[in-house]
Amino acid sequence: MKNSFSIFGLNITYYALCILLGVIVAFLVINKLSKKHNINPRYLEDILFYGLISGIIGARLYYVLFNLNYYLKDINEIVMVWHGGLAIHGGILTGALFVWLYSRKNKLNFIELADIILPGVMIAQAIGRWGNFFNQEAYGMMVSKELLQKLLIPNFIIDGMYINGYYYLPTFYIESLFCIIGFILIMIISKKTNKIGYPTSFYLIWYGILRFIIELFRTDSLMLFNIKIACIISVSFILLGLLLGYYTKSKGKEV
Repeated sequence: MKNSFSIFGLNITYYALCILLGVIVAFLVINKLSKKHNINPRYLEDILFYGLISGIIGARLYYVLFNLNYYLKDINEIVMVWHGGLAIHGGILTGALFVWLYSRKNKLNFIELADIILPGVMIAQAIGRWGNFFNQEAYGMMVSKELLQKLLIPNFIIDGMYINGYYYLPTFYIESLFCIIGFILIMIISKKTNKIGYPTSFYLIWYGILRFIIELFRTDSLMLFNIKIACIISVSFILLGLLLGYYTKSKGKEV
């Protein structure tokens, strides 16, 4: 499968293109939601620009850390993000850390900012996952073609998951599909509620459950000893989301 194309002699990978498209759509969503919250555009510009940079750096370092033996053999590969290898959990954690520090410095409500940003993150994840398709990565266990057809997986994805003579479960596609559903739901929540915290609570619970289930089928998960680190992070997301949802219901502020 081709994973890149050329324009005027410049080689562009589909992986990078999917990431870029996800960022653009996320920006449009975040910009729309910020109007409801009356966030100063200057603050938003800083958060989006520096938050994106910190998120990409964190996503890469997180991935490298859990594949350290591989990258120590070729240090130059660490900066070659277009080859794949961005861990979304690392991006979320470092991006959240930056937003938290920025909110404290500028006396902004961190959870309110998260309510604005996370719907954009959800749709960006849905789009960005297609970069895994072009790189033929982030797939699950070996399966039969007949099973993929029964699961109503589109034929072009089935063909793309035919690797070295075997078919594999396209977990990236399943995750992308449910991120789209999650995006629709979180946008409805953002529109219907005026309480700060519900969109963030929903994101943490929805993506936590989704990613935990996905990890049960993936064969290339990042490991901490014999435990899939994404499962630990996912459970943490779910618990944090439930706590935030309870707090929001009882003591949450309104926009």
